[in-house]
Amino acid sequence: MGKVTSTDGTTIAFERTGDGPPVILVDGAMCYRASGPMRPLAALLGKHFTVYAYDRRGRGDSGDTAPYAVEKEIDDLRALVTEAGGEAFAYGISSGAALLLHAAAAGVPFSRLALYEPPFVSETDGGAWSSSYTARLGSLLSAGRDGDAVELFMTSVGLPPEMVAGMRTQPFWPMVEAIAPTLAYDNTVMGDSAVPREIAGAVTVPTLVAAGTASPDNLRVAAKSTAEAVPGAQHRELPDQTHDVAPEELGPILTDFFGDR
Repeated sequence: MGKVTSTDGTTIAFERTGDGPPVILVDGAMCYRASGPMRPLAALLGKHFTVYAYDRRGRGDSGDTAPYAVEKEIDDLRALVTEAGGEAFAYGISSGAALLLHAAAAGVPFSRLALYEPPFVSETDGGAWSSSYTARLGSLLSAGRDGDAVELFMTSVGLPPEMVAGMRTQPFWPMVEAIAPTLAYDNTVMGDSAVPREIAGAVTVPTLVAAGTASPDNLRVAAKSTAEAVPGAQHRELPDQTHDVAPEELGPILTDFFGDR
């Protein structure tokens, strides 16, 4: 494990895998290196690239400094790119994909971006889900009901309530609750959950936006709308994949995209 120090003094933990041009992997909500999809993906990409998987601030082995701002997470990415040699490819999933849009538009030196299912669901529901979720999440976190905040998130993204109830009895649940405050961070990154077209329009590097054919329609629409908003972006759908995309299906696509010079 390595560490970089962000502009505000926050320590950001990362691990480096493989050898080749650098790629930075950006997790979505509730995920970090020890709990999420990036380690298996890093193992596959490490055959061709030097892969940096990191803990976003407030998660895993990374620190945190209040108050939160999206600009601080952008600075975290800038510090990682500097560590990687000054320029890097980047892949982000879900709200991590949305964060990459912000970072690229702010001038973080990425050479290519790959985004998987940025959840701009307001493209289909006009913001109804986002406004309701934001109000309930803020209320629960303010009341210190971190477990209930996690349950709200999990059921809002489609997990059955009985499944989440079972998870709350498991030994790992306290570790899940520990990063519940970062749900507010992701919610800030997402804004009103519509494609931030002015930000997307400022992205100038080659970009791929992908979704799974087995994902909900609102995520597929969000991916297509994001691709349309980023100048020159490619849009691709992965057969039979969901939001929980299989690394063995995604890895070759990223390898081809990042290796296309």
